[in-house]
Amino acid sequence: QPQILFHAAAHKHVPLMESNVEEAVTNNVIGTRNVCQAASAGDMERLVLISTDKAVRPANVMGATKRIAEMIVLDAAQRTGQAFSVVRFGNVLGSRGSVVPLFKRQIAHGGPVTITHPDMKRYFMTIPEAVHLVLQASAMGQGGEIFLLNMGQQIRILDLAEDLIRLSGLEPGKDIEIAFTGIRPGEKLSEELWEEGTTYQKTAHPDIYRVQAEEANIPPQLSDMVEELNALATQSESSAIISLLDEVIPDGSVRITP
Repeated sequence: QPQILFHAAAHKHVPLMESNVEEAVTNNVIGTRNVCQAASAGDMERLVLISTDKAVRPANVMGATKRIAEMIVLDAAQRTGQAFSVVRFGNVLGSRGSVVPLFKRQIAHGGPVTITHPDMKRYFMTIPEAVHLVLQASAMGQGGEIFLLNMGQQIRILDLAEDLIRLSGLEPGKDIEIAFTGIRPGEKLSEELWEEGTTYQKTAHPDIYRVQAEEANIPPQLSDMVEELNALATQSESSAIISLLDEVIPDGSVRITP
C-alpha cells in the first residue's frame, strides 16, 4: 500500500488551456478531487500537490484551475486530518515543456530562436533542486500547508536564450537570429511567487517557506463549486466556467479572460 503520493499530473500549457477551458477543469480540478478522494479512502499517509507560481493572482485558466486544486487539497486535509499539503514553485529547467529543450532544438536547426517578448521573465530551478525541495517539504507537512520554494530572482528569457546560443559556440543575432513572436493568450510578462500582504513563515529549511494566510482561505461552498465546474465542463460552457473561476479566486483584482 502506498504511503505517500506526489500529485504532479496537470495540464500546464497556458495558451492551450486558454482555448481548452473544459480540459483544464476536467484534469486540474476534477482530477485533483478524484486523487484526494482515492487517497483519503486508501488511508494514504501523505499527499503532496505539485502546484505552480501561476496559481498566485492567477491571470489565466491554467493558474486559476491550479489554485482551485490547491483549495481541494487543503480542504481534504482539514476534513480528514491526513497530511495532505501543497508545494508551489516556478519553472523547472529541462522538464517537459521547458523552453531550454526548445531553444536547443531551434539552435541545432540554425534558428531562429523564438521568444514571445524581450522583457518576459520567469523563475527557474533545475530538476535535482526541485525534487530535493519537494521531498524536503513533503516531510515537513502535517496537513493543510502551502509550502513555497525560494527560487531566487526571475531570469529574463532573452538572457537565457542568448546564453544558450553562446554556450553552443555561436553568436546571438549573427549566427542565430532571435525572433519575438508576441505574448500568447493568458501569459504574464513576469510571474509572482510572493503575494503582497501575505505572511510567509520560515521553516526548518532555508529555501522553503510556509504561506499561512491562504491555508484558511477556502470557500465554504467549495464542494458545490467543484460540482458546478464539473457540470459546466461536461456541457462545454467555457464562458460560464471562466466567470465562476473569476468569482471564486480570492484576489478578484485580476480578471480571467478567455
